[in-house]
Amino acid sequence: MGVCGSKKHSMSTFLELGLKEPINKALTDLGYEKPTVIQEKAIPQIITSTDDLKAFAQTGTGKTAAFSLPILELADDTNKNTQAIILSPTRELAVQIGNNIKEFAKYMPNIKVVTVYGGANIEEQIRGLKRGAQIVVGTPGRTVDLINRRALKLGNIEWLVLDEADEMLNMGFKDELDKVLDATPETKQTLLFSATFPREVEAIARNYMTKPVEVTSGQKNTGSDDVSHEYYLVSERTRYPAVKRIADLNPDIYAIIFCRTRRETQEVADNLIKDGYNADALHGELSQAQRDSVMGKFRKKTVQILVATDVAARGLDVNSLTHVINHKLPDQIENYTHRSGRTGRAGKSGISIALVSNKEKGRIGAIERIIKKKFVQAKIPTGKEICQNQLMHLIDKVNSIEVKQSEIENFLPSIYDKLEGLSREELIQKFVSLEFNTMLAYYENAKDLNDLSSRDNSRARSTNENMTRFFINIGRKDSLNPAKLIGLINDQNIGDKIEIGAIDILDTFSFFELDKNFEDKALDAFSSNQPDFDGRSVNIEVTKKERSGGKRRGGSKKPFGKKDGGFGRRRSAEGSSSRRRSDSSSSRRTDRPDRSERNSGGERKSSSGFGRRRREN
Repeated sequence: MGVCGSKKHSMSTFLELGLKEPINKALTDLGYEKPTVIQEKAIPQIITSTDDLKAFAQTGTGKTAAFSLPILELADDTNKNTQAIILSPTRELAVQIGNNIKEFAKYMPNIKVVTVYGGANIEEQIRGLKRGAQIVVGTPGRTVDLINRRALKLGNIEWLVLDEADEMLNMGFKDELDKVLDATPETKQTLLFSATFPREVEAIARNYMTKPVEVTSGQKNTGSDDVSHEYYLVSERTRYPAVKRIADLNPDIYAIIFCRTRRETQEVADNLIKDGYNADALHGELSQAQRDSVMGKFRKKTVQILVATDVAARGLDVNSLTHVINHKLPDQIENYTHRSGRTGRAGKSGISIALVSNKEKGRIGAIERIIKKKFVQAKIPTGKEICQNQLMHLIDKVNSIEVKQSEIENFLPSIYDKLEGLSREELIQKFVSLEFNTMLAYYENAKDLNDLSSRDNSRARSTNENMTRFFINIGRKDSLNPAKLIGLINDQNIGDKIEIGAIDILDTFSFFELDKNFEDKALDAFSSNQPDFDGRSVNIEVTKKERSGGKRRGGSKKPFGKKDGGFGRRRSAEGSSSRRRSDSSSSRRTDRPDRSERNSGGERKSSSGFGRRRREN
């Protein structure tokens, strides 16, 4: 949810919105008295009307409270049957929503909430449902599983909530949504919440809702007023060095770096950790325990930089991010709103940065039209700028440090003796040099990364050398979506948990990426199985990569087939790219995102403090 209320806005209180005392008491305990815009509009509407509701709500506007508080107000706590089903795209978001509702129902002991999602023991979830739960929160895949097992009965529900409906469709959950909707009565009240309203979401509203009332917390798809938007021009060679320089320019950075694939996510995180930053990765290949561990460290700020995929970062309840960095722009430009909405929350300002190549620059204009905000082109910081910023940050810390006289007074006489020969100016110079020589040495001959004409900065050979790109002769007109394509690939039994990369669904044909080690097996499998898709014969071909890094059909065809912002971090040379985790992944995988159970990585140690040894450039 982000926050259930804000102290900077409102014309009313939660009590005035018609909520009963136990709910208000819980909200007071949580520290919130004033509703946000979306809460002020949605709560009375849901309480006083049975009309369906279509709500535009950006991330961080308090939408969880907007739909859950009126449900708590109206639910019958004497009836143990399921009265509300809330669907969310990821298990992280589902867990967060479930926990939020439990907090709101703190003084309503007879209200039971059960959260169901993949990657957890289904039998335990079934037992929870059997004990009775008025409110069930779930991911689409696990919810359908429980319906099929007759463990979850939705025949009498009064409220169906589709939270982040746009993302559920992006993730290929349309079939699951259809099955859930089929299990619910026509008399229910449907509450649809979405940060963006592409055609697919509007289609849900048309097909599954009856004359919905529309409420918004601003203009549809627009970005938050508390977020400024910048873009940096980079090449493939300077993309990662640019990330490091942004981090170095902002010693107190607390950021999420968004990547498009799991492999890219892990690679960027590994490089940052290797270079001494307090970073970690969050993606679909981590187990639930690992995700929880990473998020625990991130919330405590022992991890300052979280590198994540879009799916993994959905629903993160973090309110004080300074930056969101788009290592690469999302495949669906509407997702930029979700990404940038992670910062600038709870009344605080934030910066959303996009790293784009000259080829990608045109997408900035398309995003501007969606978010109705202008991007500012910024220059990648120079070594001199970084050094100055880091030095001033250190001096500010020294100036504001609390001196604990009683604890150090016994040491001071000997210290004064040792330093008595130094003037004030000499003492300052030595102190600065002690903390700063390594940073100065590192950036002494640093290149200007803004000069993309430079041979050193020119684009490296693109893109993912570990993946093979395939053409397939079916597309959107055949009702193909990413989930169905993944299922089709799975059905060919090419390999165990084969990594699937980028998927591009076009009108009459599509492209997908597979681990290059399975290239021949994929061709052979499609050739021997001769699959069909809804009666249409399917064939695949390997696409030919152009020397420039672009990709096209043709060629050799095979039918069918950090801590405290310390500036003494140990670094490798800018532009280096470690590929230690070729097994860690891509934008999609053969199982559902909310069912992933594979382990990857583990606890990591990162160094901190100033003056650490650096590698030479």
